[in-house]
Amino acid sequence: MSYERAQRLLHNGGTLILDGGTGTELERRGVTMNPEAWCGMASLESVGILEEIHKDYISAGADIITANTYCSSRLLLEPAGYGNQFEEINYAAIDAAQRARDASGREEVLIAGSLSHRGAITSGTAKPDLAQAPSDGEMADAFGELAALLHARGCDLILLEMMYDPERMVHAFSAAMDSGLPVWAGLSARRGDDGKILSFAPDRDILFDDIIQILRDHNVAAAGIMHTQANVVGDALAILDGVFKGPLLAYPDSGYFKSPNWQFEDVMPPSELRRYADEWVSNRLQIVGGCCGLTPDHIAALSTLKQKVPA
Repeated sequence: MSYERAQRLLHNGGTLILDGGTGTELERRGVTMNPEAWCGMASLESVGILEEIHKDYISAGADIITANTYCSSRLLLEPAGYGNQFEEINYAAIDAAQRARDASGREEVLIAGSLSHRGAITSGTAKPDLAQAPSDGEMADAFGELAALLHARGCDLILLEMMYDPERMVHAFSAAMDSGLPVWAGLSARRGDDGKILSFAPDRDILFDDIIQILRDHNVAAAGIMHTQANVVGDALAILDGVFKGPLLAYPDSGYFKSPNWQFEDVMPPSELRRYADEWVSNRLQIVGGCCGLTPDHIAALSTLKQKVPA
């Protein structure tokens, strides 16, 4: 569908299905993750596997597939020694998604360009390496460069992924909004020791309600919760609903990260994801999929949530 048609469907109360994890699915299928740029180089080194993953998500019922650009800003490619291949890597990622869509015969599938504020992660943990934190200028330049490329190469929208750091979010949001593409914002949360819903930031406690205030300053087309445990998503969505009245989205993760590898331990079965999704959809959620650790089987379990609403 054109983005405008998807927008009308959401306006009329319809439901859209996002894909599942891309980086973790590459890893699950045997692709080696890079210590500095995680799945970023897979778009060149394992493009055939990447294309098959996109095809599998489309076959499972996804209405939106996400280009493998989550870890391919210059902030990540430069330390990995691939900065001079920035365009080649990102073109390959987007082109793989476009080929998968063409091969599927479902020309209505949308391609989301992923834009994160991810920087260096301390080895063996999920915590940012603060010793390698980029400057404001470096972030603004890197995010702006990637956002412009996502638009120029034909993505239908920008998916802001794993927004949780207020200082970095400012630059990511600005770059995405300046791109001219529709923007969907995926914010990440965790539950604190006292039960409060916090930003996912692993190095400090920030109230989730504080980080979502950025939505008051930017006219995003959809917003929701991603890279968050499923048993936290509902509470985070309830807080978000108090600030954002547009379409809500959710794509939880399952398992956990120890850089540079995802740990596929106790990943929820597809039926469990579906039970959570049924609850979220009954509370205004319209866009649902999966994040790290979740697979085409999980997306297939969600596919019948789609409502036949005139667009």
